[in-house]
Amino acid sequence: MEELILTNSGEILQALSKIELKGKGFVSDCLIAEVLDAGIATPDYFKASGSDPDAYFDGKPNAWSDYHVRESKKVFMVYGGAGKTRRSHIADTP
Repeated sequence: MEELILTNSGEILQALSKIELKGKGFVSDCLIAEVLDAGIATPDYFKASGSDPDAYFDGKPNAWSDYHVRESKKVFMVYGGAGKTRRSHIADTP
């Protein structure tokens, strides 16, 4: 899929609700749940890039492999890709 960058909170939450991650490592039935659990309720930046056959967007495979979701100084990231073990990371930037 083409790289996607969003800056509208409503659009970001809608996109997150359509992302499902399967495969090895970090998995999710609906990525929005993990983002909300990380304490990000009104994200102001979202970037999705890369390609992963085990990532689904709106039920279609081969969605993005890398995700960055930010609210102010808190960042939630997911990294993976074909043949890699997917991992997640939460950070507070200075």
